[in-house]
Amino acid sequence: MKIGIFDSGVGGLTILKELIRKNKYHEYIYIGDTKNLPYGNSTIENLKKYSDTIINYFIKKRCDLVIIACGTISSNLSNYLKEKHKIKIIDIITPTIDYIVNKNYKNIGLIATNMTIQSNKIASSLTKHNINVITNPAPKLVDLIEKNLMNKKESIKILKEYLAPFQNKNLDLLILGCTHYPIIKKQISSLIKTQLYDMAYPISSLIEDGAILKVQLYFTKLNNDILKNVINILNCKYKIEELKL
Repeated sequence: MKIGIFDSGVGGLTILKELIRKNKYHEYIYIGDTKNLPYGNSTIENLKKYSDTIINYFIKKRCDLVIIACGTISSNLSNYLKEKHKIKIIDIITPTIDYIVNKNYKNIGLIATNMTIQSNKIASSLTKHNINVITNPAPKLVDLIEKNLMNKKESIKILKEYLAPFQNKNLDLLILGCTHYPIIKKQISSLIKTQLYDMAYPISSLIEDGAILKVQLYFTKLNNDILKNVINILNCKYKIEELKL
């Protein structure tokens, strides 16, 4: 099976990494739209344009399935994209909601991009099931992660401020509502003592087993930070190319 995966940058690689770890061996085409990063501070119209262009590319490449490996796109445009494009599409928000609803969680935290928080998709869905949800946007994190700046004192200070609303709230779980955030899971865990939820967890259960692994990595704008992040996240070297869309 040929699967297209896309995100605004390297965050969606956390989804790809989990699929590979679970032996979901297929042909993967990954697109990180770094030219238009960050998606979390964009507009709905721009996000539609970016997503349509990428999905049309996947269709042209004869992909069988598309995974929206981006919390912002998944929470704001998944219905629009699934209705518009004649290809099977999986978003990462729906499986997250399903997973949490089927547990006995009562008090949940959500840290995500501005657009994901504003969509209210996760919070409204969970509150219908009598789950209390505390939310807080983290607009600067994606850019800091992409630039490999999360080990700087200034960046840790910003992260600490974003996590402050969740401290001492007896959370059952903190949802990392952006696929970039698992990249800094160690930093987050050092600042808050609660279980962290990575949206990559349930995706592999939606993908059938495969036999042969092939990975093509594309970014709409390449730089050294991206190259470093790819190696750090996937722990191996794949061919990386710049893609003009």
